[in-house]
Amino acid sequence: MKKILGLTSIRSDYDLLSGVYTLLAREPGVDFRLLVAGTHLSANHGHTIDMVRADGLPILAEIESLIDGDAPRSRAKSAGIFLQSACDAVASWAPDLFIFAGDREDALMAAALGAYLQVPTVHFFGGDHEQDGHADTAARHAISKLATAHVVATDEQRRRLRAMGESAHRIVVAGSVALDRFVAHRAPTPTELKQLLPPDKSLDGYALLIFHPVDAEREHAGEQFETILRQLRDRGIPVCASYPNTDPGNASIRNAMAKYEHEPDCWFFHNLAREPFLSVYKSASFLIGNSSSGILEAASIPLPVVNVGLRQRGRAAGANVVFCDADAQSIGDAIDGVRSEAFRAGIAGMENPYGRGDSCRRAVRFLLETDFAAIRAKIEDPLTLTNPNERTPGAGH
Repeated sequence: MKKILGLTSIRSDYDLLSGVYTLLAREPGVDFRLLVAGTHLSANHGHTIDMVRADGLPILAEIESLIDGDAPRSRAKSAGIFLQSACDAVASWAPDLFIFAGDREDALMAAALGAYLQVPTVHFFGGDHEQDGHADTAARHAISKLATAHVVATDEQRRRLRAMGESAHRIVVAGSVALDRFVAHRAPTPTELKQLLPPDKSLDGYALLIFHPVDAEREHAGEQFETILRQLRDRGIPVCASYPNTDPGNASIRNAMAKYEHEPDCWFFHNLAREPFLSVYKSASFLIGNSSSGILEAASIPLPVVNVGLRQRGRAAGANVVFCDADAQSIGDAIDGVRSEAFRAGIAGMENPYGRGDSCRRAVRFLLETDFAAIRAKIEDPLTLTNPNERTPGAGH
């Protein structure tokens, strides 16, 4: 029996890997379990461990790790709590493989645990790069260097990992595993959508606003959120908005939301279950803010996206994404642009650069068929690696 452990510490990383987790849990000969930590256990963030339980996935341990603060040290302290609290659980269960996604502090600690406990690890969504100066980009690359192997979405990400000194045999290009459930979800009918939205709000033609703070702009996060909100409302566009993540600067966004939460054209939600959230997402007139979902998933609809500020800058994006600065003029011009008939006609029928929604089985096959114990020790000297631009045999999506 092959023991595989997954990590989830926030709603977003669970959505990224839940399709892979579900397939592994159904696989004969695999004992799959989850470490659940961070915001999943926080009532302030929707207690989203309930989503994990509803999916029927087995939980090895619940790790109370979140310091729900608004300062940079909160994330650092939360990382330390997770490392100390999860260490014995991982060591005692002794998995054959530990998998995790992305760029947050819990994934960095999981990669460190794998390295020190000599547990092979697979990192999903490595090889990406943002030019926003946020700590998460450096953390993502550090996770990749600690990890045994990688499942990436695009050939650009593979080439970036190769340039960082990762060997070709450690990388598989599968497309984005986040797209499988997204593509499979059926958009709601108008009647079904109406039942999901609050009856006391006027939200016809709404924009979906998802905005998180970023290190270089955190002092202005609340102001930027309010600027976006005003530009939308000035144009008569109702707003459905999710609450921000726990990154420093989130309190000012929450304070800005409090000013408008009772307005009839504004609906702010902490967490929605996956199916209702995807229904709200796919029915929006466009997406605005700085969510990675605008980069990874929106192109599959295709949904126009306005990405505001520094977050996500430098990432490969489809023609549906317009990047703009965080001032009122830039935001307003971008909103007007994505609402135009010409823009919408230009993205009709586009392909998502991150895949077609058939990636989870490729990823699971890599997890089950690779002897990770044999390649756990990273003995390769980066100075001797071959050309990072050469294609990996069998890669593609």
